[in-house]
Amino acid sequence: MYQQVRKDLFKIEIPLPRNPLRALNAYFIRGKDRNLLIDTGFNQEECRQAMDQAMEKIGFSMDDTDIFVTHCHSDHAGLAGYLSKPQTRIFTGYYTAQEISSKHDFFEYFNNLVRQGGLLDMGLTQNPATHPGYRYRTDEIDETNISVVQDGTVITVGDYSLTCILTNGHAPDHICLYDGHHKILFSGDHILGTITPNNTTWEIPWEVKTDYLDEYLKSLSKIEALDIELTLPGHRDIIADCYQRIKGLRAHHDNRLDNVLVVLGNKSMTAAQVASQMKWDLNIKNWDEFPAAQKLFATGEALSHLSHLVCKGILQKELCDGVIYYHK
Repeated sequence: MYQQVRKDLFKIEIPLPRNPLRALNAYFIRGKDRNLLIDTGFNQEECRQAMDQAMEKIGFSMDDTDIFVTHCHSDHAGLAGYLSKPQTRIFTGYYTAQEISSKHDFFEYFNNLVRQGGLLDMGLTQNPATHPGYRYRTDEIDETNISVVQDGTVITVGDYSLTCILTNGHAPDHICLYDGHHKILFSGDHILGTITPNNTTWEIPWEVKTDYLDEYLKSLSKIEALDIELTLPGHRDIIADCYQRIKGLRAHHDNRLDNVLVVLGNKSMTAAQVASQMKWDLNIKNWDEFPAAQKLFATGEALSHLSHLVCKGILQKELCDGVIYYHK
């Protein structure tokens, strides 16, 4: 499924089967010499078929199309290897470049999150190889095809001049694209309309040095300073009022921080224990019924808020038998 958003600009909906996100919004911009495809979908058959069909109906090929990957998650980067040709340039940030070049150890990160976050002690036994982020990752990509962009890098495609805006938080070096002339923002997963971007920690939990929630909130302010009429997110519907949505996202995280402190009270708890008692916008009310992947996301979300409170000096943490406990 696709729709034309503006002249030479198309939104392509790529289904994400068996995933609560439901679909990924890829965007195609038709240029003069080269086109640009923004984000791709998982590396799975249903996504490949949907992308191939969209290419045929819109009328473009990858022979003269480059790829921009907003961040490292596989629903955005998964098809980069499948789609790329020898002449394809893949634009992305440094962390994502390392990720799609298989330079990061997913298993080490997963095992540390599960162990130090307290999920292992709560009975999580998921094989990391079954996690969608690993299972549907991109095929091998030649590093020479990757062009690392910086905050402020400009990519010109036809009548569109896209400035890279570094927006850390949801992922390391998450990058939005902004066209000041057309007042269009490609927001990736930094700003979503009806769902809230997941925040987590991207370091070994005990060794966290970066306050990614603080980075996320600061990045919202960067976007708020831009003149935006149309926001094209990575999932769900196009956003008409980006500024109102930013206010809602700030309020969401304020409420979540309050919720974490109420759950913690005067106790000492792991991130998974806190997550199991937090308020979630899910139909599933019982933590035991949460799918394994959702328990991981929820614990990561709890970790980002707990780490933020530690960085602010509101909470303390201690490591006991390989598990982190948080307390006032």
